[in-house]
Amino acid sequence: MARIELYDTTLRDGMQGEGMSLTAHEKLRVAHLLDELGIDLIEAGFPSSNPKELELFELLAGEHFQHAQIAAFGMTRRRDVDARDDPALQVLADCFAPVCTLVGKTWSLHLDKVVKASRDENLRMIAESIAFLVAAGKRVIYDAEHFFDGFADDREYALACLRAAASAGAQTITCCDTNGGTLPDQIEVAMTAVVSELAPTGVRIGIHCHDDAGCAVAGSLAAVKAGATQVQGTQNGYGERCGNANLTTLIPNLQLKAGHECVSEAQLHALSASAHFLDELLNFTPNPNQPYVGRNAFAHKGGMHVAGVSADPSTFEHIDPALVGNDRAVLVSELSGKGTIHARAAEAGIELDDDAAARLIESVKEREHEGYHYEAADGSFELLMRRESGEYTPLFTLESWRVTAEKRADGRVETEATIKLWVDGERYLHTAEGNGPVSALDRALRGALERVYPQLDTVKLVNFKVRILDGSKASDAITRVLLDSSDGEREWGAIGVSDNVIEASWEALVDSLEVALQAGRGRSRAGEARASS
Repeated sequence: MARIELYDTTLRDGMQGEGMSLTAHEKLRVAHLLDELGIDLIEAGFPSSNPKELELFELLAGEHFQHAQIAAFGMTRRRDVDARDDPALQVLADCFAPVCTLVGKTWSLHLDKVVKASRDENLRMIAESIAFLVAAGKRVIYDAEHFFDGFADDREYALACLRAAASAGAQTITCCDTNGGTLPDQIEVAMTAVVSELAPTGVRIGIHCHDDAGCAVAGSLAAVKAGATQVQGTQNGYGERCGNANLTTLIPNLQLKAGHECVSEAQLHALSASAHFLDELLNFTPNPNQPYVGRNAFAHKGGMHVAGVSADPSTFEHIDPALVGNDRAVLVSELSGKGTIHARAAEAGIELDDDAAARLIESVKEREHEGYHYEAADGSFELLMRRESGEYTPLFTLESWRVTAEKRADGRVETEATIKLWVDGERYLHTAEGNGPVSALDRALRGALERVYPQLDTVKLVNFKVRILDGSKASDAITRVLLDSSDGEREWGAIGVSDNVIEASWEALVDSLEVALQAGRGRSRAGEARASS
């Protein structure tokens, strides 16, 4: 079976979905996750289209990826403008990304109603734009927008657009079901014609489906059956309207069902944890019924089902859930067993025997029942492992903390936090003001600790999210706080859960700082001073 090239557009097309918002640093974190998953091409968006995209491309330019290539996205030149004079094309040519994806029209309806260009002018727009970027040394992918609508309306012209792209040097031509309304059998017919005409020229054929008719994954599989060797999509199906083809579903379908090589076994095994991590990063509740990776994907309740699975799991499971990192039981992060625990412990340099791993699994089950969720809180999970292994040393002993907020007649709100704590037998007290209670607590805690642990100066809070877990309880609801921290070299997540949002924030703040110092942490400055005296 042919190897299928995986093209992920989560950072561009996925971000067009409702409620989708990530900072540039979060997007960078996602890019590295996609690289680890074995994604071949990561579409990062249009460079410098806005300050966030500019920051992202500046960050990406300084990063190293083990496998993936970064693709910059843009459009064919404007009507009646020479490709060399089109500023958007020049930005693509000048950016660091080795791959440029250009979207262009193939449906005459859009030429008449939107672009207002003749058919011949559109063909020139496609060919000249691609040729310009090829001459700049880019690998060019042409996304044929609304291809299937255009094919149904005027088959010959739609194919002529693809031929123009191929003749200009596009290495990959991707047929897009932009409106998401084409059925799988229709996609297979159209893709068979495309493959028959263009595959002999050496051009790679790709497929890009939207899910408006609920057929994006099925349509992508139909295209691969017809000969496409690149699939585009997003993690968890994120995207505008009803979303894009869900790569989290497509990858195991292609590899486990259709026999195509996509990713390694280890990368496939990471699929469930990665899918949940992304949901948590976006502050979404993971879909429990998502194929392959949802917590209910291999859940069994009916007596006959349970009995059947106990006798032979294949009686009610279409694959071994471990292949995609899932499990029929509710285990660590609702996903993994002792194998995952041992792997995570090894990554952190922690030694855990099987008994300790089993105890940790039970502890996580209980904590997740209380509202904790560790997919995006890798730092807090590391601390759990250290506690279970006996390698954990508290950063300090808390005496008390207090937060006060005052709203004045002039409308100003001032928040102040006071923290009293002990380190190595010494008492430390610090008061700080902040922009809200969490900011004040963070500053007060750092103010107290940085005299003892000066290396904490490099640790920065880069993200903060709050989720109400049971809105029916109104102001008494349980609150989950997730925050991300960075020391300039790595980032980690921490979690806190309480019916008091400030208490939950405090728990996450403490975890975030303890993670920075636990691994290989030396003695505090106070302890060193006494040891040398």
